[in-house]
Amino acid sequence: MDWQALTLSLRLGIYTCAFLIPAGILVARLLAWRRFPGRNLLQALLALPLLLPPTVLGFYLLMALGSRSPLGRAWEGLFGQPLVFSFQGLLIASLIFNIPFALQPMQRAFETIPGALREAAWCSGLSRWLTFWKVEFPLAWPGILAAMVITLAHTLGEFGVILMVGGDIQGETRTISVAIFDKVQAFDIHSAGVMSAVLLLIAFAAISLIYSLNDRIGRRHG
Repeated sequence: MDWQALTLSLRLGIYTCAFLIPAGILVARLLAWRRFPGRNLLQALLALPLLLPPTVLGFYLLMALGSRSPLGRAWEGLFGQPLVFSFQGLLIASLIFNIPFALQPMQRAFETIPGALREAAWCSGLSRWLTFWKVEFPLAWPGILAAMVITLAHTLGEFGVILMVGGDIQGETRTISVAIFDKVQAFDIHSAGVMSAVLLLIAFAAISLIYSLNDRIGRRHG
């Protein structure tokens, strides 16, 4: 078992959730309750990582973050190291390829909250912030938690984008999925099997939790 790779994967997943979930809540609320020109195009753009092959998404991210790109040159000028093949580059890639996995469960959760409930809270004297904190957030919490679970599980299992953007640097970019690939390449089937079983159990636990959260939402609105 490559504990270093598993620890790095968990760190990547936790950081991704820490940055993506708060920003995703704002975008999810906007898409759930507002109608504006270009809304469908924006939703299509945000859902694009769901359909793009990981190698295609990884290629575009590699070009966007590489040393020839403005972002890559600026990063290298500021920090003296390339953005690609680094943990920071992996984190940026993880934020992008996880957008639909984090956003869609939260958007569905906010869409189930009746608009009349928010209006009643405003009429009762609650500010928009207090309405969010005391009314919207508790009702949307199952969807937010589902988004966190899906994002973490997807980060642990992602391979194509990770390998394209981060490569295979031990302790820096070698995640658990890349470590499994390395073990298979080295014909270490036992170690690959152990690590695969760990990811299988995590995925099963994540799916079970999501179904439980969906049942909770269904009972609340049934």
